[in-house]
Amino acid sequence: MNARMYAVTPAVEAAWRALLGHVTREADVGLSYFPYPAPQPLESLWARADLGAVFMCGYPIALQLAKVWPIAAPIPRAAWAAGRPLYRTDLIVREDAPYERLEDTFGGRAGWTVEHSHSGFNAFRHHLLAYRTPQRPALYAQMTGNLVTARNVLDAVRSGKLDIGPLDAYWHLLIARHAPELTAGVRVLASTSVAPRPAFVAAAGAPAEMLARLRAAFVAAAGRAWFPPLADLLLLDGFAAISEDAFAPLLEWDREARAAGFERPA
Repeated sequence: MNARMYAVTPAVEAAWRALLGHVTREADVGLSYFPYPAPQPLESLWARADLGAVFMCGYPIALQLAKVWPIAAPIPRAAWAAGRPLYRTDLIVREDAPYERLEDTFGGRAGWTVEHSHSGFNAFRHHLLAYRTPQRPALYAQMTGNLVTARNVLDAVRSGKLDIGPLDAYWHLLIARHAPELTAGVRVLASTSVAPRPAFVAAAGAPAEMLARLRAAFVAAAGRAWFPPLADLLLLDGFAAISEDAFAPLLEWDREARAAGFERPA
């Protein structure tokens, strides 16, 4: 088990660990929590043959970066999720920046995390498609890639190294709740469309019966007595069962960008 993608503080990781413990006990599945802190590459974690319940972004699931089976995805406690397992990307700037519209940042400095990230790359690139023209193929004067983590993007915007950067909106909610000093001084200038959100996955070799029990336990979690205190910490309304097919729209966003000659946000 691992919740690295949304373990925004040690206390939040402890809450995820407790939640996963409840789910796996209810499913009668013996899994242990495997700490895997940044900056270790998530690709190496996802490639392990012993995954039982590990967060994985939907874009690499769709790209088949590692062969896994999606189990269930969280439903964020946010109006934009509307009770569904969705998320979006917040495009953040400094609070004191003069920008009023996304277009005001063009010609400035932006960045992205890793090429297999939806929130930190694919969603940002897709959102920019609407503004890119033959006369203006490059929207930013400087684009810094391979920042790896959302925290690095946040820190780069706060410090002024970037004028604008993409943040997973659910990650943003969690960090604002549990470490508000890190989001002080930044604001959301724009947000992308919602998309299927990262899910807990298991390795391809996991038994189908185990997957079914885990999926049922995740879906039933919202009705259990242990859930409300953890849900308040993790800003969750529950979990929804999810399949690989749910992430197909993320590949369509990728195809649209590549067809436009826009392989990277720029």
